[in-house]
Amino acid sequence: MAEVSYKDLSLNGLWKNNPAIVQLLGLCPLLAVTGSVVNAIGLGVATVMVLIISNTSVSLIRNIVSDAVRLPAFVMIIAAAVTCIELLMQAFTYELFEILGIFLPLITTNCVILGRADGFAARNPMGPAAYDGFIMGIGFAAVLVVLGALRELTGTGVLFANMDLLFGPAAASWELVLFPNYQPFLLAILPPGAFIFTGLIIAVKNIIDDQIKTREAARKADPVKGAKRVRVTGTAS
Repeated sequence: MAEVSYKDLSLNGLWKNNPAIVQLLGLCPLLAVTGSVVNAIGLGVATVMVLIISNTSVSLIRNIVSDAVRLPAFVMIIAAAVTCIELLMQAFTYELFEILGIFLPLITTNCVILGRADGFAARNPMGPAAYDGFIMGIGFAAVLVVLGALRELTGTGVLFANMDLLFGPAAASWELVLFPNYQPFLLAILPPGAFIFTGLIIAVKNIIDDQIKTREAARKADPVKGAKRVRVTGTAS
């Protein structure tokens, strides 16, 4: 098996193969709970933790579980991890747990989780598998937070509202009112706004990728400085 490059894993998880805006996986929670930054962070942290736990566990049993029961075993591992995260959120962030509602247990069926378990963790050692789960989760969570910030700011004119639901009473003062007397823009908070902003994020990424490809192509096409073409005629004696 080829040696795993942590640099490649990082680039894939955060940009080149981002599960949310490249693979377009996990769109249901992505569009449903990103009405605010605190919701996005809560679901993002839960997803990261489940990815790390499930990838690590799947990698540990990859040589033990037969192909006949591989997928059911993976789903059981993911469901157990999701249950643990749910219990922790119930204990420490109950109000946020209530807001996220059904989308927490639905992490079990998130294609990002099962896809990384079956596509990477089941074929690689524990270290790379755990890192892949972490970096893929961070990439997914980053898109959640960006989308949540865009929708919250456009919809209400503030950022970081209700952060005390996740970080405790001290975080109540983190709210930033960027546009005083702002008239709420409900389209941004409702599901259609999620589709619009997700499309804009994907468009921006595609534009950046095209610019990178154009620069790389231009760099390869440029002749090497100092090189000269020499024409040779006649025969050498």
